[in-house]
Amino acid sequence: MISTTHVLYLHGFRSSPLSAKAQLTAQWLAKQHPGVQLACPQLPVSPLEAAELIRDIMSDWPSGSCAVIGSSLGGFYATWAAAEHGCAAVLLNPAVHPARDLSGYVGVHPCWHDPSQHIEVKHSHIEEMKCLYVGRGLDCLSETDRFMAPALADPERLLAVIAKGDELLDWREMHARFAWAQTYVLQASDHGISDFSEHLHVLSDFLFDHSD
Repeated sequence: MISTTHVLYLHGFRSSPLSAKAQLTAQWLAKQHPGVQLACPQLPVSPLEAAELIRDIMSDWPSGSCAVIGSSLGGFYATWAAAEHGCAAVLLNPAVHPARDLSGYVGVHPCWHDPSQHIEVKHSHIEEMKCLYVGRGLDCLSETDRFMAPALADPERLLAVIAKGDELLDWREMHARFAWAQTYVLQASDHGISDFSEHLHVLSDFLFDHSD
């Protein structure tokens, strides 16, 4: 059973720490687990810069009692962080193959929570993503790339929350990718998991020891 002391929340593509799920997570932890240290950074567009930021934040966190929560593209990063740091992770409608899915998004895009702000996705960013694939279920990669991808140390410390109603990502692909880990399948919902507050008990059961 995990006894979580530190949580890192990673937002999705074009999102920010102002996302509804990030805010709900912060409110939930503050109310139910006030001793937990939470970090929720604005992620750089560059995947390798995002990875370096994640490394910096988690550098002195205890792997046995920290966890990463990631949504969509943040779920992809969280999967990598779990392998890198040997920690627990909760993946919320995680991106399975972002190098493929975001290849058509090269260019400038407005940010969801502040349309006056923009991000620029470059071809180099797509290539950088390929360096961060980890674990099993990587049929989307070449045989060589699958061989090179590091494994997750403990699948029991990874939970994928997957919504069948996701309008952007294929829930079957997510489920196939993480079938070897713990999964919690929502029969409806959507990509943003707009009913996220109704499922926080699943995260609580996974991340915290309720034996006391």
